[in-house]
Amino acid sequence: MTMPVLFLGHGSPMNAVERNRYSDAWRTAGEAIERPAGVVVVSAHWYRSGAAVTANENPRTIHDFYGFPPELYAVRYPAPGSPELAKRVAALAAPVVVDLDAAWGFDHGAWSVLVHLLPAAEVPVIQLAIDARQPAAFHWNLGAALSPLRDERVLIVGSGNVVHNLSLVDFGAGSSGYDWAVRFDEVMRAALNAGDREALVEYRRHPGGTLAVPTPDHYLPLLYAAALRRPGESVATLVDGMEAGSLSMRSIRIG
Repeated sequence: MTMPVLFLGHGSPMNAVERNRYSDAWRTAGEAIERPAGVVVVSAHWYRSGAAVTANENPRTIHDFYGFPPELYAVRYPAPGSPELAKRVAALAAPVVVDLDAAWGFDHGAWSVLVHLLPAAEVPVIQLAIDARQPAAFHWNLGAALSPLRDERVLIVGSGNVVHNLSLVDFGAGSSGYDWAVRFDEVMRAALNAGDREALVEYRRHPGGTLAVPTPDHYLPLLYAAALRRPGESVATLVDGMEAGSLSMRSIRIG
């Protein structure tokens, strides 16, 4: 069987402990997927110099934020790691060198969605780092190289946000977005549906692109997911919407 691919707009870490339409959508998505043999997460929050994959057997839960309620720091996601899956990812990525990393764990880009997607925390999970030195096309190509994993019952999840500009957030805006943010999100939705690689990779060329994606860390996980789409596969919106003016919560399923 071929596993689907997900991109989840993770937004605030508080979504890990809150019941809302985003966390409900992630939980529903997980319930609709046959139990995978493993999970590879590409999270916006492991953004480093050089490609790497977690290769530890018992990854730690990383609370990579500050100023949140104590209940959030109490969350643990005790899923096992998988050194074997890590080595498989590194092999598929060749000739790109992917380091086997035993120090990283699950950052909140991963566990804040996994606690809803796979709440039992029984399936082995690894994270693939985003190489901050590389252009968008590199990340598309690396994502595409992981395609055989889908036929090995491995679920691949990108976790970020299509629009993510923390310098312009307006918490008084609630569930609404700036005009430029809404337009950019819609352009990306259309590009995803059309399978338009150029439009997705050249995202900064679109109106509002530099505002919507001031830094690429949260956008690039989308490219990993989009690159894994196969001919004839559908793109379904799991949930969408804007938060605080400049955060897109769009989440999708491919296949």
